[in-house]
Amino acid sequence: MSDPADARLLRLLGGESLAGLRQRLRRRFAHAHPDRPLEHIRINGLTADEHAALASLTGRPQRFSASMRIDLDRVDTSFRNAGVAASLRDALERLDGPIPDVAATRLRARDQWAQVVENCRDPLLSDLLRESSGLGLLRRLARQDAARATELCRRAEAVLRRLPAHGVTHSQLAAEVLGDAHALDAGQPVATLVLATQRRLALSARRETDDATRQEDGADPQPAAERARDLWAMAGVLVNELARPALFLNLPATGLCDGGDGEPRYASLRALLRAPPRWDVAGLEVHVCENPNLLAIAADRLGARCTPLVCTDGMPAAAQRTLLAQLAQAGARLLYHGDFDWPGLRIANHVMRAFGARPWRLGVSDYLTAAHTATGMGHPLRGEPVEASWDMALAAAMRQHRLAIAEEALTDSLLRDLDTHRSK
Repeated sequence: MSDPADARLLRLLGGESLAGLRQRLRRRFAHAHPDRPLEHIRINGLTADEHAALASLTGRPQRFSASMRIDLDRVDTSFRNAGVAASLRDALERLDGPIPDVAATRLRARDQWAQVVENCRDPLLSDLLRESSGLGLLRRLARQDAARATELCRRAEAVLRRLPAHGVTHSQLAAEVLGDAHALDAGQPVATLVLATQRRLALSARRETDDATRQEDGADPQPAAERARDLWAMAGVLVNELARPALFLNLPATGLCDGGDGEPRYASLRALLRAPPRWDVAGLEVHVCENPNLLAIAADRLGARCTPLVCTDGMPAAAQRTLLAQLAQAGARLLYHGDFDWPGLRIANHVMRAFGARPWRLGVSDYLTAAHTATGMGHPLRGEPVEASWDMALAAAMRQHRLAIAEEALTDSLLRDLDTHRSK
């Protein structure tokens, strides 16, 4: 700096020894609210040189103190009267360059993102974005770019307007709505945003139907119902629609899955969504088992005499979930049985919670009877314990006996329940 004013400014506030002080002062100005101008600044942790410089600016005694409160109006007036700078902020900018207006930038960004949410018209997406987690997701997907976020919302809304679909594949949906067959592939921003709305919808429905849901039931924090393929299926969109079809026996229905001849049948997710059968099960008990072997045995021994039976084949996937949901909506009274082990209890908790099923020979008395009669069929109980939501004594009994019992070990008693020719 060549003029006398610049030289005086350097003597007052310049130099390396005061660089840290200048940076702290600059940060205070940068973060000040634009509608509430700074009147005072308190600076702590002062060095001797920093205190001496501030004392000269404010007319304070040179007696050292590690903290000082600065009256900005007084300091600005001193700078102007001395002809050194228009203000303390002006002095700092002349020494080290412009001070960014961080607070104003944040306010503008906040207003931009508020406008993104305000412009959203789809109620599901709008509700998602009004939650901090939902807006945070959008910001990440848009890489903090509000204009890009607006475009993502527009595209997501176009997809949501087509939901629920009726058995369309997600690649076809993407091509028709977004002009790109891969725009709804896993990990794509629009797909992630749409699935977030569907996940929120699924969780809301779960809370409405079962306020008693608890984490201690051993459910996966992100259960299969909330995985991408299942969320798409809930919206009527097919992803890998031929994988793991649902297995059942003697379900009364009109349509593709018609058949009560005692032969096991399969229904793919594609068939269940594209041409949903009319399930004639209102008020009817439909038994549900975990293992395909039990259904096969029932078909061999009982055939057409077997009551309607559905198999989850372990934790139900999209096709099994869709079938169980359709049966529940059609008025079926679902009765569930599975393995007496920790994974079996997890599956049972889910089926009962998600589809309103009731336990079928799955209480503590059933377990204790099986533990004493299923000689040689049990095996050591391993894994993380799970509480049974329908019988709080069951898990304690299983921990005590440390015996897991497969569903197939109880075939005889289960078949008696399934035989329509037996007197009740």
